[in-house]
Amino acid sequence: MTEVITDPTPPILHGPSDKEKKYDRQLRLWAASGQQALEDAHILLINSGSGTVGVETLKNLVLPGIGKFTIADENTVGQADLGVNFFLDEDCLGKLRSECCVRLLQELNPDVQGNWFPKNKNETIEQLFDGTMQFTMILYTAPITRARMELVLKYGQQRNVPVISIHSAGFYSYFHINLPGNFPIVDTHPDSTATTDLRLLTPWKELSHFAASLTDNIQSLSAHEHGHIPYVALLLHYLAKWKEEHGTLPSTYKEKTAFRSRVASGARTDTPEGGEENFDEAVAAVLKTISSPGLPSSVREVFDYTPNKMESTASFWIIADAIKQFYNKHNTLPLPGSVPDMKAQSTVYVQLQNIYKAKARQDAAEVLKTVRSHPRGKDINSAEVESFCKNAAFIKLIRGSKSSEASPTNIKVLAEREFENDANAPMMAMPLSLFPIYLSLSATTFYPTSDASDIIGTIKNVFPDAASTPRVVEAAEEVARANGGELHNISALTGGMVAQEVIKIITKQYIPIDNTCIFDGITSRTQVLRI
Repeated sequence: MTEVITDPTPPILHGPSDKEKKYDRQLRLWAASGQQALEDAHILLINSGSGTVGVETLKNLVLPGIGKFTIADENTVGQADLGVNFFLDEDCLGKLRSECCVRLLQELNPDVQGNWFPKNKNETIEQLFDGTMQFTMILYTAPITRARMELVLKYGQQRNVPVISIHSAGFYSYFHINLPGNFPIVDTHPDSTATTDLRLLTPWKELSHFAASLTDNIQSLSAHEHGHIPYVALLLHYLAKWKEEHGTLPSTYKEKTAFRSRVASGARTDTPEGGEENFDEAVAAVLKTISSPGLPSSVREVFDYTPNKMESTASFWIIADAIKQFYNKHNTLPLPGSVPDMKAQSTVYVQLQNIYKAKARQDAAEVLKTVRSHPRGKDINSAEVESFCKNAAFIKLIRGSKSSEASPTNIKVLAEREFENDANAPMMAMPLSLFPIYLSLSATTFYPTSDASDIIGTIKNVFPDAASTPRVVEAAEEVARANGGELHNISALTGGMVAQEVIKIITKQYIPIDNTCIFDGITSRTQVLRI
């Protein structure tokens, strides 16, 4: 009988989906979880004034695939709108500005749902806050009525909804992020070079055995083997030798410099290259890796913070408390588990990676056990705990804004500080503060004016020396010249910056600004201040 041998059918290879192709670059920035958060979001824009900067912000949210957006704008389209708003055309004249902008914005991305308000003359924007609609975030542009602004801020505080105010006039703009509570971020996306944590001063058993297996007979190794010892093993080997000779590990800069010379002396010079790359890597890594990992100030702030009753039920604070218990027990944070690239044989490098990954999983399992012991910890996903452990050294708590922080007293203190810094700016070779721009734009929050003296008079309420401060007068004159009008290029750039911060807040990735960004289009500078 002839035996027939058949090859198994190879598995079907599935390429990226249409969605993955469409959003490929941004998925690399904030992953599938961040994209899903965007698609679940509903943004409300309360548009007033020239109405350009708010629509430009939405443009930069529609393109990456925000789920829904609503534009609330009672204005109809006039000739002036066509000159500053690219999302309006002549067919829109006399029509509701919100409806026309929604229609043209949706052409950018059919997957996004757009809505406008009001739909008829009997409706008012205030009706949006009656509780029937839920928003992920609210944006509003100036000028705006005081009553409407207070209603928006009150809604944001009560519903825990972030609010961003945007003001653009002439060559100047600013935006202010009002977070209703403390905003914790786990995935801050630190620089990859900052995340290296090799624990060379406190190696665990498996890591020590691995290093010893490669370096016990280091002098008798072949040239190939000697030149491919990963630098982690080299440093552990020479650290052990140093401790035998000195009784302690190198701690001061002088000791680390001497230790670095000791490592460099171990390289063979009779190679065709005149040295060994793995030893060069070890020497370069001494100052960065031979140090005890301290607790970052941002992490200590989280550990020292006492969440209120509502916050304490959130998964972030439950996991943070478990991480804190882990730190108190081991005097170190959970191991991230990543290993940088280095000169080594592939099999050896993979073995080293597995040692670090196993230790990271072990630490995460201990934290997860603590989380599960919490009354509300049983429903927390293990993947969330693993992600927290991996990023534990870089978690960040952004303090929410409070209305009292923008009080005249605080504005006055900030003004005095900024102008005092300006006095020393030439000596320190520092740029001048953009705070006068903020003061001038803020003076026209509720109504634009072409009279600089009106703006200076309003500023005097919080900064009595406004009229005698040349830079304040200069900024007031520019804002008065604009008289509430927007320049499209300035508003487009500002809208891009605002959209970037919106995405950070919605995805809870990266670190949003804290809390006001001022832009000077004349000098092309920005400044971030907490106001």
